[in-house]
Amino acid sequence: MCGRFSLTAPPSEVRAHFDFEDAPNFPPRYNIAPTQPIGVVRLENGERRFRLVRWGLIPPWVKDPKAFTLLINARSETAAEKPAFKLAMRRRRCIVPANGFYEWQRMDAKNKQAYWVPERWQGVFGFAGIYEAWMGPDGEEMETAAILTTAANDTLKDIHARMPVVIPKEHYARWLDCAEDDATPIKDLLEPAANDFFKPIPVSDRVGSVRHDDARLQERVPAKSDVSVEHAVPKRASPKTDDQMDLF
Repeated sequence: MCGRFSLTAPPSEVRAHFDFEDAPNFPPRYNIAPTQPIGVVRLENGERRFRLVRWGLIPPWVKDPKAFTLLINARSETAAEKPAFKLAMRRRRCIVPANGFYEWQRMDAKNKQAYWVPERWQGVFGFAGIYEAWMGPDGEEMETAAILTTAANDTLKDIHARMPVVIPKEHYARWLDCAEDDATPIKDLLEPAANDFFKPIPVSDRVGSVRHDDARLQERVPAKSDVSVEHAVPKRASPKTDDQMDLF
């Protein structure tokens, strides 16, 4: 899945990569979380536009968003059939600019290791996204989006079973083109990224708090699984093995 991601590239780099012009000069974001505004690139009247929407898709038929499940991700394998996603998959596809995402590897019942997962050369790229426009009974309007996920590739599968779908730059136009009102032609894009695309980096648990949004979140730390046994506190030696120390 994808529950946190980052976009720290300069606006000029984002504009050039996704080929649009109408974007504000947004600040770097190191810890983008659900329900916060996220940038999306979509087609409007045949041209690519950058828009801010809420992360957490609300289908137009929902009566009370507060009582509705927060849909930050959509499984790409079934999104075209699910009531919450099927219309957006056909008519409202977008790209979510990012330069990395965060994932947590469960170590045991109590411990997890956080990873920042940037593109190997730490460039900007685009998640496959879908968006919707919700209108309330009093006329209030809200645009929302979700990120599509797929099975993790070999690089990430030991960290988490799922990963965000990344749309290759050469296929942005195909993904954004919803003229056919059919999701079938773009199913081949819903595949895991190549094994050498991402390079996960163990980072601190600070990313778990939305209060933290700074470059330190992406600094490498020793992975919890790499802590050397020589630093472990030895248990008292067993009476039957006085000549050895039992580390475990």
